[in-house]
Amino acid sequence: MQRIIFNFYLALEGVMANQLRAILTALGIIFGVSAVIAMLAIGSGAKQSILDQMKLIGTNNIVVKSIVPSNDIEGGDDAATAAGDGQGKKDKSPWSPGLTIYDARTIAELVPTVEEISPEVILPLNIVRQGKHQKGRCIGVTNTFFELNNLQIAKGTAFHYLQLDEGKPVCIIGKTIEKKFFNDGNAIGKRIKCGNVWLTVIGILEKRIAEKESLANLGIRDYNADIYVPVNTALLRLKNRALLNKGDLKENRWDDGSDKAQNYHQLDRLVVRVKDSKKLQATADIMARMLKRKHSGKVDFEIEVPELLLQQQQKTQETFNFVLAVIAGISLLVGGIGIMNIMLASVLERIKEIGVRRSLGANQQDIVFQFLFEAVFISLIGGLLGIILGVVAAKTIASYADIPTVVSTWSIVLSFGVAASVGLVFGLFPAQKAAAQDPIKALRSD
Repeated sequence: MQRIIFNFYLALEGVMANQLRAILTALGIIFGVSAVIAMLAIGSGAKQSILDQMKLIGTNNIVVKSIVPSNDIEGGDDAATAAGDGQGKKDKSPWSPGLTIYDARTIAELVPTVEEISPEVILPLNIVRQGKHQKGRCIGVTNTFFELNNLQIAKGTAFHYLQLDEGKPVCIIGKTIEKKFFNDGNAIGKRIKCGNVWLTVIGILEKRIAEKESLANLGIRDYNADIYVPVNTALLRLKNRALLNKGDLKENRWDDGSDKAQNYHQLDRLVVRVKDSKKLQATADIMARMLKRKHSGKVDFEIEVPELLLQQQQKTQETFNFVLAVIAGISLLVGGIGIMNIMLASVLERIKEIGVRRSLGANQQDIVFQFLFEAVFISLIGGLLGIILGVVAAKTIASYADIPTVVSTWSIVLSFGVAASVGLVFGLFPAQKAAAQDPIKALRSD
């Protein structure tokens, strides 16, 4: 052990005697390790971002959104005339009832892979209480909505089944609504006006923390800023768009006089949870055919499978990470070759030193340890500086490139271990070459 420690001190003295050369030799390791750190930080950040998005949308979910096709509204006799008939024939375009609560019940009853289904009615209304008012959204939902979207109730309770069935004027509010309208105390049991209906608050959601960019990319609302009522309450007391008839639609006007197709769908969204993730796409295809048939062949809806989109995004990210790993590996390889090259040159420069040590009693193993320690020490210096540079690079990327990064402890340990391994592997050959020198010839060399 004493011989090993003595050889270590000799190696340390050799490196410190040529500090500039040691730093230049370690540059390849520095950039290679920093690339590994930055690559792992970007990969971990992307993975964490995808997991966070998974939590926002829930797992195994399919989203059905209602849409109003641009050619849906045919202007009666005028449309028929424009089509070249010239005789004012009646509009023969297929009539669709839109996305309704009955569609939700049909899917739940007939599609065996469906586990849960959540209908949603989204109504933009004025929210008023004690002289405060703002434009907001009143969302008609069932308790399944909170389960599928991983939303927890912080205070109060969820909807009772009688409140759901009978359309009672009750609501659950988000944290932003509570802060805006109920900063005077507990909101439970108090009333708030949504549109023309007074609602009693029975629950308050836990605050959902999410970046606005993630919400926008996933098409998700800010759950903290909405008021939630039973879906039957929304349809009975607020607005039921299914009560419009075709004559109303042909007027093709909103109350404000603007010319655009009115939303004739009773529901705005359906969120469906599938039992088995492997059957997500198959279930989506079945639902699409079923809804198209129920809507008289008109595709006035769109179906999205967010989890599959995120999985595709994850595959793309993994490919990007692989490319970064290859680049980092090449940098480490170049760094290792640089260490071997410099150490071989060092052996040629120090042949006389080797001869002197051998003549004073050092064996081949001592020479191997001396030069091997030098290579490892240079590599470790490069690894340490590379870790610092990599962490700084990861933070810089997160700040200026708006890319999420997560620097983990295991990535630092891995990078340091790789740096030591590179020094050990690429320093072994020069060390053996130094030990193989004939001591008599080494003493005679200049």
